[in-house]
This record gives sequence, C-alpha cells and structure tokens, in this order.
Amino acid sequence: MTDKQKNLIVRSITGVLFVVCMVSCFLNPRAMIFLFTIITGLSIWEYCGLVNNEKEDVTVNRLICTIAGVYFFLAVAGLRMGIVGNFIVFVPYLLTIVYLFISELYTGNKDAINDWAYTMLSQMYIALPFSMINILAFEYSAFDGQIHYDMLLPLSIFIFLWTNDTGAYCSGSLFGKHKLFPRISPAKSWEGSIGGGIFVLIAAAVIGYLANDGEAHRLSIAGWMGLGLVVVFFGTWGDLVESLFKRTLGVKDSGTLLPGHGGMLDRFDSSLMAIPAAVIYLYTLQLFV
Repeated sequence: MTDKQKNLIVRSITGVLFVVCMVSCFLNPRAMIFLFTIITGLSIWEYCGLVNNEKEDVTVNRLICTIAGVYFFLAVAGLRMGIVGNFIVFVPYLLTIVYLFISELYTGNKDAINDWAYTMLSQMYIALPFSMINILAFEYSAFDGQIHYDMLLPLSIFIFLWTNDTGAYCSGSLFGKHKLFPRISPAKSWEGSIGGGIFVLIAAAVIGYLANDGEAHRLSIAGWMGLGLVVVFFGTWGDLVESLFKRTLGVKDSGTLLPGHGGMLDRFDSSLMAIPAAVIYLYTLQLFV
C-alpha cells in the first residue's frame, strides 16, 4: 500500500468520525454547546501557537486568549439560552481584553502593535464567529415566551459546507480549467465553485421541503436556498482567508490534530465566515420579509 493510499484511508476514517460526531452533537443543545466550546478553545490555542512559532518578534498570550475566547462563546450561549438575562455576563470578558492590552506595557516585547493585532484577531476571527452558532441555534418565541432550540439551522451550515466541498471537488476534477484565485489557492476553479453551488442549492431545496412538510419552518424553501448560496459564497471566502493566513505565516497546515485533515483551522476555516454571514442573512430576512 502506497503512502497516498494510506493517507486517503486515514483521511476517510477521520472524515467519517468527524461528521458522525458533529451530527450527533447537534441533536442535543448541551452537547452542541460542549462541542463548540472545545472547538473554540482548540482553534484559538492552535492559532496562537502558529503565530508565536512563525512570526518573529510577535508574542501573544496563548492561555489568556484561549480562556477569553472560550468564555465569550459560553457567555453568548448563556445569554441566548436565557440562563443569564443581561449584558453583565460580558464584563469578565471585557476585563480580560483590557488586561491583554495593558499587560503589553510590562512584557518588554519588541512589537507591541503586532502583539495586540494578533491577540485581537484571535477573538475576532475565531471566538466571535463560533459564538454566532448560538444565535442560529436558539430563538426566543414571542408566541409562547419560550426559547426554542432549532438544531436544523446550525447543522445545515455544515451540511451545505460539506456538500459544497464535495460538489466542488467532483466538478473541479471533471471540468476545472479556470482558476478561481490562483494567488491564494491554485487548486480551486470556477467550474468547481459553480458545481459546488449547484449541489448546495439542490440540498437546500430538499432540506427546505422536508423542514416545511407538515409544519412550517421560519425559512421557506426559497429562504433555505438563499441561505445555501450565502454559505457557498462566504464559505469559499473563509477557505481563502485561512489559506492567506497560512501563506502569510509560511505554513502548509494549521496543525496535525485531525489526521489527514490538518488542524482545527483547516477543518473549520469555511465555517468561520459562513456562520456570521448566515446570522446576517437571517436577520436581514426578518427586516425585509
């Protein structure tokens, strides 16, 4: 067996276990929060390690950044679930951010501005997008005054991303001739991206039909298809953003935690743009529809 075949087997096994874990955790709201708390923490820890190792004269506080990001995720979850009722839950997070700024006065690091920039990027690029999964999952109903968990909306983001990846790979392998963004990701093609988008539209229409079969979901079939397109566009940009981040640091993979798939950022790069974009899309629909 060649190394390529072994890598394919390892990648396939990891991929299957990953999908099973993700889907099963979405079945229960507490399991979902637990899973994404871990994902947020591991992603920020990985990010900070990359920056500290690859950027000369730049040092970020890996432990405090990770704790801050995890706390922010849990604070948004608690607020969205109704466990806490006001903004006071974010005060410890704000204190942590203030500490990360002030502490730079005493570290003696050579490049304080880049330290601050990379530190805040860990929160804006990772903690904030992941915390938005709670906005998708939990919705207050004015009808009965209760908070309801909708597992389908957050799960659909990943279904669309997986469908897009599969469709883009198949379409690109068969028809790919025109490079989508050769400076950042030479393997992506316009044909692959269009094919992935078509696959997602089909998947979105099916999900919309099933979701509205018998009992109306807050998204119509057209609404689901619109969400699918948003995920395709922003998921692709998310992939390219992470590729640019790795190119800037001069690394091929963000980590080795997931055999055959690289690191956490490699696995969740698309979702870091797709999740907040989905939130914007849903609130825009509420305003204008």
